[in-house]
Amino acid sequence: MKYRSYLLIVIIGLFAACSGNQKPVDLTTPTTQANKYHFGTVSEKALSSSATLPGQLIPFNEVNIFPKVNGFVKQLFVDRGSIVKKGQLLVILEAPEMESQVEAANSQYIQAQADAEAGKEKYDRLKEAAKEPGSVSPLDLDDANSQMKASEAKAQAQRSNVEAVKTMMGYLRIYAPFDGMIIQRNVSPGALVAPGKTGDQPILILQDIHKMRLTVDIPEDYVDKVDLTQPVSFTFNAMPGQVQTAKISRSANSLGNMQQEAIEIDVLNQNGELKPGMYAEVKIPMLSGAKSLLVPNNAIVRSTEHEYVVKDSGGKADLVNIKEGLVSNDSTEVFGNLKANDKVLVHASDEIKQGDSIQ
Repeated sequence: MKYRSYLLIVIIGLFAACSGNQKPVDLTTPTTQANKYHFGTVSEKALSSSATLPGQLIPFNEVNIFPKVNGFVKQLFVDRGSIVKKGQLLVILEAPEMESQVEAANSQYIQAQADAEAGKEKYDRLKEAAKEPGSVSPLDLDDANSQMKASEAKAQAQRSNVEAVKTMMGYLRIYAPFDGMIIQRNVSPGALVAPGKTGDQPILILQDIHKMRLTVDIPEDYVDKVDLTQPVSFTFNAMPGQVQTAKISRSANSLGNMQQEAIEIDVLNQNGELKPGMYAEVKIPMLSGAKSLLVPNNAIVRSTEHEYVVKDSGGKADLVNIKEGLVSNDSTEVFGNLKANDKVLVHASDEIKQGDSIQ
């Protein structure tokens, strides 16, 4: 009974609370939201005195060595890593059919030479006999003269043929076209080799590594800003801390497939430490007075299709395509339809579309 009295008192208290004047809190009331768009400013500053670009070493000269005639490899005098001099004998080939051609050509030349001598003797005898009036007709003398000249011409042709075949025989010996190192050997004695075509494997690959070419590709946007008269400095990744300087030796003066201009710097390799294929960081001097447009690093939106910034055009989003240049800690050099003091959205995303309100 006592327990029921307590329960009745609790129930009455709850009904009293629910019937009071206190109202529940309205959770649907909108709260004030801070402005979610933040902007940066496009600035115009003088270009850095230099731009650091990657470079790669390539041999000053490189050649794939192919035979000029068909033949079998008889002897190889070099292998990968061999240092050779210009004119040094590298390979001897053998071609038995070519030796037969030389013998045949020699025989034909000897026969033609004998015919030419016989024709000359016949003409000389007729000419001597013609001194006696009426002993030799002028027609016979002219005919002998013609035969003599034809025999001499035939002998001369056969002699040229012998020289041509001997020249072809000379192609069975392959010599180094310049000083350098053999970096690849693709055949062994007994292999059948032939004059090379596109895609064929050469007998040997020879590189001139006494002097190297450091090649650097200059992006299109920097082409007109590079100072070709000033020396460049470079450091090879394999030799950190060793800074070298040299002048730009040559430039392509045209843009390649990647819209870049190739320049080359000649680098001496006297001690042999440098290897073709090594990479370097190259500081390219820029012309003084050139200025660039900079935007905050976090203002650039990168997608699979393009790179752009969102410019504020009267409160509307204007997506401006750009190309990136030099990058610093807080800003990036850009190229595009922008000007100094333009407002660009920072922390933008590809969810913002052209013409969206960004107020």
